[in-house]
Amino acid sequence: MAKKVRVGVIGTGGIANAAHLPGYAQIPDECEIAALCDIDGEALRKTAEKYPQATQTFDDYRKMLEMDDLDAVSVCTPNYAHHGPAVAALKAGKHVLCEKPIAMNAREAQEMVATARKEKKILQVGYMSRFSPANQTLKKFIDAGELGEIYYARAQAMRVRGIPGWGVFIDKSKQGGGPLIDIGVHILDLTLWLMGHPKPTYASGVTYQKFGTRGDVVGFMGQWDHKNFTVEDMASALIRFENGASVVLEASFVANLKEELNGTTLLGTEGGAQTGPLTITQERHGSVFSFEPKIPNRDRNSYHAEVKDFVGCIRDNREPLVTGEHGLMVAQIMDAIYRSSDEGREVPVV
Repeated sequence: MAKKVRVGVIGTGGIANAAHLPGYAQIPDECEIAALCDIDGEALRKTAEKYPQATQTFDDYRKMLEMDDLDAVSVCTPNYAHHGPAVAALKAGKHVLCEKPIAMNAREAQEMVATARKEKKILQVGYMSRFSPANQTLKKFIDAGELGEIYYARAQAMRVRGIPGWGVFIDKSKQGGGPLIDIGVHILDLTLWLMGHPKPTYASGVTYQKFGTRGDVVGFMGQWDHKNFTVEDMASALIRFENGASVVLEASFVANLKEELNGTTLLGTEGGAQTGPLTITQERHGSVFSFEPKIPNRDRNSYHAEVKDFVGCIRDNREPLVTGEHGLMVAQIMDAIYRSSDEGREVPVV
């Protein structure tokens, strides 16, 4: 049996405590939490109390990466601090699970991917939606040819009143953008995976800032500082692909909708599908019908499954489901959408 994977976690905020650390803790036969790191001493102390097995704590990730017996790290920092720790960890010989998005932009993402290749280490990106049982089931239908050629998709991550009232989500200098780069990347990654990652060619995007700077808008996720809101609160885009397919992407923190929309619609030549809940539509025997597959373990925690896969890839020396290259493709599309919005025209995805 492969040895236990010794893991360190860089950043002990919300995503580390809600997803990564509980995920590692659930598989003690496969890994152990060896070290924690955060520049916030109080956050580090509270997390260390919950995970006493992490006998080493640091306020500088560079010091943590000097541990010879550390095999891997989770990078759970804000977006602006993904690139530096991830590159340093890869160069130090550690495998990396980096929270989404992979980086602030494609330039940073490209360096991370190139470093992982050079060092022959795993770089996995935290797009956990692929690990949900429903999405895994849909992928099996697609891979079996049940939907035929998927030529169009509509990917939506639309909150009604969902500007986070904590963290740096409203700060463009630290986050890179608003709902597009925060929640839009999740549904875009899922859609690209389901479509088989066709090569993106052009993007036409529009971003809006209609609510975030106002003080009279209610917050369902805490009240944010509207005077320091510097990101978009809604974005939409049309993405074209080399094989002729297209995706319409929509993401919002705030929108006057009846209810939140979070899922993707796929149109194929032999069938269609919608996620959340999963519905598949096909024509058979002169009729069109839709059905909802009954999926075992459909409530399985996708974050925990993501962490388990990362550890399994290290132990079994295999490629992760979500590669650095996949994260780079999303970053390239994000760059193109923001550039298109700024310039008011369709731009190439590079």
